Amino acid sequence: MLVANPGSRPLAGGQSLLNVLKHRAAEVEAVIDISRLEELRGIDAEGGRLEIGAACSYDRIGASDAVAAAHPKIAAVADGLVDQQVRCRGTIGGNACFNDPGSNYPPLLVALEATMRVVGPGGDREVAADQFFQDTYRVDLGPGELLRSIVIPAADGTAVGYSSLQAEDSWALARAVARVRCNGTIAEPRIVVGCVSGAQPRATAVEQALDGAEPSAEAIAAAAEQADEGLETASDAHASAGYRRKMARVMVARAVTEATERARRGDG
Repeated sequence: MLVANPGSRPLAGGQSLLNVLKHRAAEVEAVIDISRLEELRGIDAEGGRLEIGAACSYDRIGASDAVAAAHPKIAAVADGLVDQQVRCRGTIGGNACFNDPGSNYPPLLVALEATMRVVGPGGDREVAADQFFQDTYRVDLGPGELLRSIVIPAADGTAVGYSSLQAEDSWALARAVARVRCNGTIAEPRIVVGCVSGAQPRATAVEQALDGAEPSAEAIAAAAEQADEGLETASDAHASAGYRRKMARVMVARAVTEATERARRGDG
């Protein structure tokens, strides 16, 4: 149907698409409801590896014991999203494919080195999350293609921290996700800054500063000062560019602190 109707868009939970259409920010030729396709709603966990169907609602993800056991932060983010009505309708695939800089899951999926499974007229293909998220509202999906599921590798001894600053209207102003190993010192840090760009940029300067460092508050704070290095921020109705850059540093420090503490406790 997507191929037969050029300019059409798939509809799952509608939490983003319906607002876009309501405000006439875009026009589409047809809306194709995929919300009841069971092939897109499964959750599969095996050996710590997790595969989540693109049309899984936040509520279903947050309530899944399999998700909580394999990747507790995936479940926790779903549980904390907005309100119950949105959690019952919104989907992880919709959040990813809309790719607003403030979307909750894209920076987390990049930090976890997720793989996006795509199906389309040319067959199935897999795209690494850090390649899938291209720019604001742009992802690696061609004509007639659909995100089928998201595959997240086993945690394998790593732990994740997730820190977000919300405005009073629930709009995210700054966000950071950190994934680390910590066995005496920090190892293999992977840090992603959210609410800045749809490309979901990694804070590589912070990663380099932290790799091999002691997980002390002083070392983390010093490294986090480089979190906005190379970031292109812009002012909008919610916050100034300068404020976002400053808060990016704060969110990175908090996310890394949480990740190292969770790693030392062994609770992912």
